[in-house]
Amino acid sequence: MALQSMTGFARIDGAHGPHRWHWEVKSVNGKGLDCRFRLPSGFEGIESALRDALGAQIRRGNCQAGLHLDRTESASKVQVNEAVLDDVMKAAKTVAGAAASQGLELSPPTAESFLGLRGVLETVEVEEDDTDREALHAAVLASFADVAKSLASARGDEGEKLTSIVTSQVDRIEALTAEAKASPASSEQAFRARLKAQIGDLLEASPALSEERLAQEAALLATKADIREELDRLQAHVAQARDLIASGEPVGRRLDFLSQEFNREANTLCAKAADTALTRIGLDLKAVIDQLKEQVQNVE
Repeated sequence: MALQSMTGFARIDGAHGPHRWHWEVKSVNGKGLDCRFRLPSGFEGIESALRDALGAQIRRGNCQAGLHLDRTESASKVQVNEAVLDDVMKAAKTVAGAAASQGLELSPPTAESFLGLRGVLETVEVEEDDTDREALHAAVLASFADVAKSLASARGDEGEKLTSIVTSQVDRIEALTAEAKASPASSEQAFRARLKAQIGDLLEASPALSEERLAQEAALLATKADIREELDRLQAHVAQARDLIASGEPVGRRLDFLSQEFNREANTLCAKAADTALTRIGLDLKAVIDQLKEQVQNVE
């Protein structure tokens, strides 16, 4: 199983009736799941459902989702402006009456002549009713569920690359740990020799030390000189890291904590290093652990 990245981008187009839209969603690393939506006016009511749809696909990340909505055709109808028509008909009667008083007879106006006058017929937009709006919102929400799946898929693709990088870094930590274990400076004989020399120096500096105080100082020196415990813990952390990578679960937080544990052991190794070879290994460990910590910040 591959790790899941928190970095991804997805876009999807949708349509319903006269409406066309596209969703754009992108995500980056974050401590939890947080999404900011940019929605057209009137769509605020579906934001909660959008968050649920996103949460069904991803666990962590800072996301931005934008809905770009257009109306490709106008939903309109033609109607008679009754007020204008009434004024026109009154004017027609006035004109007919004036003509009759002069002995003139005018042909009666036809309906077509009235309708051809400016302002008698007008085009008005048809407002969507509640049923139309609900159907549109449902289509937009279903479209978002699809783009959320695409975002999760894109994050999965990035996660495969991330898995390869993180695995190689864990392999490098394991190799350096093995190198430190194989170093002559970390052998039991070398440890005993260093401890004997340090106790000799201690007795030379303080020959009057009691046996109890000498035992305490010897135990302290042994703790400071022995790096086998740190190397064992490094190996245990490597095994745990591999288990987390293979789990297929959102393990970013646990890998981040584990990288801190790696770093703690590497720091102790550098502090206890008795020769330049072990110091070099400790510094190399710190370098690759820093790289690991940087990468796991993007793991879900």
